[in-house]
Amino acid sequence: QVQLVESGGGLVQAGGSLRLTCATSGRTYTTYAMGWFRQAPGKEREFVAAISWTGGSTYYANSVKGRFTISRDNAKNTVYLQMNSLKPEDTADYYCAAGSSSSSPYEYEYWGQGTQVTVSS
Repeated sequence: QVQLVESGGGLVQAGGSLRLTCATSGRTYTTYAMGWFRQAPGKEREFVAAISWTGGSTYYANSVKGRFTISRDNAKNTVYLQMNSLKPEDTADYYCAAGSSSSSPYEYEYWGQGTQVTVSS
């Protein structure tokens, strides 16, 4: 089992930055690829970024490429999502997930409860 807890969301003006943190627990955390997804009101959950279990490979949605950076610190059992140049369309609940580096949410085994990000114009 892997437990995931997101933090770092909040309200920010367009152009600003936030760093989301996903704290994990569970004996097999370091062998899991991890991902971030987001879901805006009335929309489906969409892929944001993913990282391999070693951290050597990263993947991004086109909409965030060049603005967001995913990273992990296996010594701290933590995954990060640095979000720069935020836009109002980035407003959503952001979820951390474990078990895959796929862009499909169905490939992930474990999910956090989410953290809300609101970007004002």
